[in-house]
Amino acid sequence: MSEELLYFNGINGASGDYETPPMTLADLSKVAQGQPLDDKELKELQQKHKAKTEGHWAVKEGVDPKDLSQTGWGVIFAFADKDKTPAIKEALQPLLDHRRAQAAKNKEHYYKEYIGPAAYRPNESKNDFLARHGAGPGPADPEKVPYYLLIVGDPEAIPYRFQYQLDVQYGVGRIHFDTVEEYAQYAHNIVLAEQQPSFLARKATFFGVSNPDDPATNLSAEKLIQPLAADMAKDQPGWTIETIAPADAKKARLGELLNGANTPALLFTASHGMGFPNGDARQLKHQGALLCQDWPGPQAWRKPIPEDYYFSADDVSSNANLLGLLAFYFACYGAGTPRLDEFAHSGGKRAEIAPKSFIANLPCKLLTRGALAVAGHVERAWGTSFMWDRAGVQLEVFRSNLKRLMEGHPIGSAFEFFNGRYAELSSDLSIMLEEISFGAEPDNEKLAGMWTANNDARSYVVIGDPAVRMPVVVGDVKSAAARPGLTTELKPIPKTAAKAKADPTEAETDALITRMSNALAGALSGASVDTSGVTYDAKKGEVRGAAKVRGKASLGGENWAVEVGVQVSGKKA
Repeated sequence: MSEELLYFNGINGASGDYETPPMTLADLSKVAQGQPLDDKELKELQQKHKAKTEGHWAVKEGVDPKDLSQTGWGVIFAFADKDKTPAIKEALQPLLDHRRAQAAKNKEHYYKEYIGPAAYRPNESKNDFLARHGAGPGPADPEKVPYYLLIVGDPEAIPYRFQYQLDVQYGVGRIHFDTVEEYAQYAHNIVLAEQQPSFLARKATFFGVSNPDDPATNLSAEKLIQPLAADMAKDQPGWTIETIAPADAKKARLGELLNGANTPALLFTASHGMGFPNGDARQLKHQGALLCQDWPGPQAWRKPIPEDYYFSADDVSSNANLLGLLAFYFACYGAGTPRLDEFAHSGGKRAEIAPKSFIANLPCKLLTRGALAVAGHVERAWGTSFMWDRAGVQLEVFRSNLKRLMEGHPIGSAFEFFNGRYAELSSDLSIMLEEISFGAEPDNEKLAGMWTANNDARSYVVIGDPAVRMPVVVGDVKSAAARPGLTTELKPIPKTAAKAKADPTEAETDALITRMSNALAGALSGASVDTSGVTYDAKKGEVRGAAKVRGKASLGGENWAVEVGVQVSGKKA
């Protein structure tokens, strides 16, 4: 058995050491064998893998993922944030109105706001959320739940695990900002970018760090950045592909790319992401910042990492104009950090690596300065993203993702390739672990690779609206123009087509159900009424379904959560 050490992405800024110590395949295999997979999640992942290999998944067949009037679009708020939601929703209103005009162009219900009783509820699984809204496993059906879904809330209020699970079927993104003003600016930026004629030149920049004596970044520069840039140049001859050589991949150069003057339409970086210990004052500010070529490497630098070596949100100018940018970071913690360690378990208990789960600060700052979305990794990023067992370099998932982006797909649609990889790996890993549990001798190399690849594929997420796409000029590159200023006034947003005149019987039925439900609600404290489960068919003259009343009651001197169903079934006489 090989005792060669494996090196992982991520540098501890407080010590200068690797965030995850190098380990042997045997050690990593032991960690993998102690990681049971969630049965419900696994079953769905296996279904997706089967559908991927035998048929169709993602949005249902016949739907164009580039057309929001076919895919639908929805926004998910957190019930736990109900006191903050009205102000956040008001700040996002230009974006919500804009998406409603697009998604509800033909069918009003293709635009959804999951808010109030319909919002995400604490500890709710993806399956529970979808079932509550009439959807089950399988391809996304916009008749029930829109394909593109924007989560609004931090990963404490709406956990990363929910996002991972939802992303298996849907095009999902997330935003969370500290202030209402930042929400408003991001909403303004998207609408501004989409109201203009396409204005960006088709230019993609690949920025790959290769620090001295550092196997992790040496590998990503040679086996990810260089071949991927070459492949995209060949596949997309209408694009200008710029590859930053490792010697030039320094903080100052990245600053030029992320401060507006030389910002491309698409930026792809590969580097270490900064990590800090739980409790370190820099963790919430700088975790996931990009460590550049300025770092002399692990042999020459064995002490805390200074800010001069990495690019963080603090280095983005308050005047930067990045309008239209899509960025992809291959870096540990580049998109966010969970509160509990997803990797190293001790005695079955997950270590607390942060005071709370949070989104990385750098992507959020870029969104407020005009970037439309940033894709990256929650937790550690692994070389198994692009190197596989004895097969060597495997770039097809990255190629396919970038190809879709460069050909005009929304970022949520482009990310289906990562979701498909996650489904395939989880299915294969489950079979391997099951065989080991029945006495099969583990192949440490295969198991370690499979386990790390599975965790890696799961944790790629989109920070931003999943329906955004690059506003690049198609055809004559001379028609590319300067980025509009971020303070440019928005044009009036078209109103959605008027709804068909409502059937008076439907309105009276709604009123009847509400009166019945409110009568029950009077017996409970803090009651809410949900009538979304009741449908009225005007053609058949039928009403059916169930309204739900939820609240609290005192029973036996104790508080009980109570749910009462009001079953409704009627037909025109």
